[in-house]
Amino acid sequence: MSEDQMRYDLLAQEALRGVIRKALRIARDEGLPGEHHFYISFRTGAPGVEISERLRSQYPEEITIVLQHQFWNLEVLDDYFSVDLTFNKVPERLVVPYAAVQGFFDPSVQFGLQFNVEGAPGSEAAPETGDQPAATEASRSMEEPLVKEENAEPEEEATGEVVSLDAFRKK
Repeated sequence: MSEDQMRYDLLAQEALRGVIRKALRIARDEGLPGEHHFYISFRTGAPGVEISERLRSQYPEEITIVLQHQFWNLEVLDDYFSVDLTFNKVPERLVVPYAAVQGFFDPSVQFGLQFNVEGAPGSEAAPETGDQPAATEASRSMEEPLVKEENAEPEEEATGEVVSLDAFRKK
């Protein structure tokens, strides 16, 4: 078999990141329809990621944000998105290049995408053709919240949630 000089693995990842960009644009322009909401996991140390030092020290490798009830100023550009969230009642502005995104999941329809991010654990072990990012059918257990904080605030004062995407990863 000949070497893939076209790098279809990278082309596929770029195309599927376009799905994230389009979904975020819909959320920005029309709001989140129905029960749709997004879990977005990204590498906090990836180039172009802008988060506070407080969050970076708390989540030095990866963080998962939830865009559902309480988010503001969602900006969606060609190479990155930015959004304002609160974490423990502290407002934070996040800037996230799509290249830093490791996972995108909409539990309302059990749709997920997973990506290899340079510098992510396990990404060095990927074969030259790379693991193809794929739309995943999630298990029924994903209908339940991944992390519930004790003494959770009422919905009108919801804060950003941080969850682990390990449950979404193929074992």
